Amino acid sequence: MRLAPTAGTLVLFAVLAGGLPTFRLSRPYQGFHGETFIDIPRGASTFTIAGMLADAGVVSSRWDFLLARLVERGRVLQAGEYRFNRPASPIEVLDRIARGDIFYYELVVPEGKNMFDIAAAVEDLGLFKAGLFLAAARNAALIRDMDPHAPTLEGYLFPDTYKLSRHTTPEGLCRIMTAKFREEWASRKRMEDVHRTVTLASLVEKESKLEEERPKIAAVFENRLRIGMKLDCDSTTIYAALLDGRYSGVIHRSDLASDHPYNTYRHAGLPPGPIASPSMASIRAVDAPARTDALYFVLRPGGTGAHEFSSNVAAHEAAAARFRRARKK
Repeated sequence: MRLAPTAGTLVLFAVLAGGLPTFRLSRPYQGFHGETFIDIPRGASTFTIAGMLADAGVVSSRWDFLLARLVERGRVLQAGEYRFNRPASPIEVLDRIARGDIFYYELVVPEGKNMFDIAAAVEDLGLFKAGLFLAAARNAALIRDMDPHAPTLEGYLFPDTYKLSRHTTPEGLCRIMTAKFREEWASRKRMEDVHRTVTLASLVEKESKLEEERPKIAAVFENRLRIGMKLDCDSTTIYAALLDGRYSGVIHRSDLASDHPYNTYRHAGLPPGPIASPSMASIRAVDAPARTDALYFVLRPGGTGAHEFSSNVAAHEAAAARFRRARKK
């Protein structure tokens, strides 16, 4: 004889039927080893995304993700590349895609860094080798598009924080950074010679620690250029050694005596091109240098980064002697 189900049995069945989907949606799953990447194209349907996730082992089946989508049907799924490296439930996976939690490398380029610094930072991120970036920064076609007078893209790789995908190429990164430079340069609404301005601004950037001193340092360089006096800029001598692959962290007498075209201790005028990525503050300083007859500057004692400016060699030598005495103490 078949017994009719009791009310308690019906309640148990209802609880189990409702609890099974909840259990599947909240159960963490990992069907891959290490990490896996899913690149969701724009316009992909929920069914396509579910298949991609299931094929990669991010969810146990496409139906789990489709069920999560049914529960969260009011949310918009975002295109982009996602990195998965730990077990996650279908609801957690859907939440990440709805929030647009895409994977990217964050490249931080501070003001005053040169292409060698940037190349090393890119390699540290694991994006690509430093040499590949340096080759792109010396790419003739890219340089011609930016500044036909420049020997490399040095100075035009704008200092900023960049979010890069795994598919970013060295050439692509150079284009991103030079596009940012163009954007910032256009905001100035001035038409000066870009090559001269950026080259001089890069020297100002490397020689100044304090933003308020930059117009005065720019003025010193401009005063020297006007009378044909050599710039005697340590930073250009260092850059010459970097280009030759012989910089050891300090300036040697041989560096000062080098006939390299970037060595402004030997050659009057500006170097052939920029030596670093200048900030907009340094570019503005070149736009509007201070009104001064100073021809020299040297660090003041105390470690503040402030300089003492002089208009004649005797005053400069006295200031330099004070700095040397303080450093010895």
